[in-house]
Amino acid sequence: MTEARPSFSIARCLYIRSMGAMHFIAFLSLWVQIHGLIGSQGILPARTYLEAAASQLGAERFLLLPTLCWISSSDIVLNLLCAAGAASGVLVLFGVAPAPLLTLAWALYLSLVTIGQTFLRFQWDALLLEAGFLAIFVAPWRRCRLPCDIRGSWIPHFLVKLLLFRLMFCSGVVKLTSGDETWRDLTALTLHYMTQPLPPWTAWYAHHLPAWFHALSTGVMYAIEIVVPFGLFGPVRIRRATGAILILFQLLIMSTGNYGFFNLLTIALCLVAFDDTDAAWPIKPGTWRIAMAPAAALALAGAVHVIDAVAPDTAWPAPISAVLEAAAPFHLVNGYGLFRVMTTRRLEITVEWSADGAAWAPYQFKWKPGDPDRRPAFMIPHMPRLDWQMWFAALGTCRSNVWFQHFLYKLQTRSPDVLALLESAPGSAPPRFLRAVIREYDFTAAGTDEGWWTRGKEQPYCPVLSESGWIPPR
Repeated sequence: MTEARPSFSIARCLYIRSMGAMHFIAFLSLWVQIHGLIGSQGILPARTYLEAAASQLGAERFLLLPTLCWISSSDIVLNLLCAAGAASGVLVLFGVAPAPLLTLAWALYLSLVTIGQTFLRFQWDALLLEAGFLAIFVAPWRRCRLPCDIRGSWIPHFLVKLLLFRLMFCSGVVKLTSGDETWRDLTALTLHYMTQPLPPWTAWYAHHLPAWFHALSTGVMYAIEIVVPFGLFGPVRIRRATGAILILFQLLIMSTGNYGFFNLLTIALCLVAFDDTDAAWPIKPGTWRIAMAPAAALALAGAVHVIDAVAPDTAWPAPISAVLEAAAPFHLVNGYGLFRVMTTRRLEITVEWSADGAAWAPYQFKWKPGDPDRRPAFMIPHMPRLDWQMWFAALGTCRSNVWFQHFLYKLQTRSPDVLALLESAPGSAPPRFLRAVIREYDFTAAGTDEGWWTRGKEQPYCPVLSESGWIPPR
């Protein structure tokens, strides 16, 4: 009798190769900005962070902060980690030793996420780690050729489907369970295109679509995020339709938003929807018993996050909470839920330089809104982490964002690595005075020729800092 073969093995190969591409993009995007973020002269130096952790945590630090940078966190090592990770991604993209290189890429990215502090705490960083970890067990250990026939246990492939399901389902459910009125009355998208972190120019046009279209779009979004993912576990044709719908949904999000590599990573996960898991992969007798224990643990941990999304106030028994807490530093299973609460106003921080305390000139950021006449740009799949953090900082206060205080100090000392994160800096000498002001921004009205943004009256975000009175943050 002829041995059954999987019907869509090419899709599996493409999934594995796409994970290589995602790692290459993520490492390369981080590499071009890592010195300014966590380098020795960066905003939040990794060395300082690890030294403080070592003094407070002792030997426990190796479990709570898993990173290869305990050996060294010098700028050279940061370069090597990024370079090795990007190279691993490229090799996996071309089918070279996928499983070993995906293992290396996962360890390297975990090392950087661990020391990245506030700059690497985005949901897609956690998603890449979780998806990358599962991809290790889907991928072959030898060369992956096209066309190919990847054989192995069906279990890790099923866990990838569960991950995609959790990502989509939780992202929809949390919008309903958050209590946010704009999501419940279907008006959230009348605000979203303008208030999202880094809107491209297409968001201006989407923002001016009729209110009824925004309400309809919100309803369709709920259907796609909450209902459609169940099709991942249906028959072949339903799975194909589910995968196609989810991919189209991600492409639509990409057309009006800048979310780094998140949407492309989600599309990579969607490729598993085109696999015929009814044709089980041949495995050695007893292998499934060995694989079922860790697989069940991962599935149960994922179920906990789904229940948390549906019922946020669920109290878990102490053993479950302890296991989840112990596994959290490794990002093997994560909770997801983007835009749980819709931001209703757009506030932008402007940092300004002065030589005399009277005339002020702004620092220009590369991507975030600043000059009202500058056209908003696309930067995907690049993830400009400083610009993103500026959006979050505007939602809080100067006092609550300690990283922002460090950022101002690096501007005052004219750190070359930090200045490289900006489009331009005024003056050629350290500022005698430095300040941060905040303004409300809004898209210009439709049918006008007045640039892209309007902005309100400035308000102080931080006190004016003088050369003589500067105190480095601690």
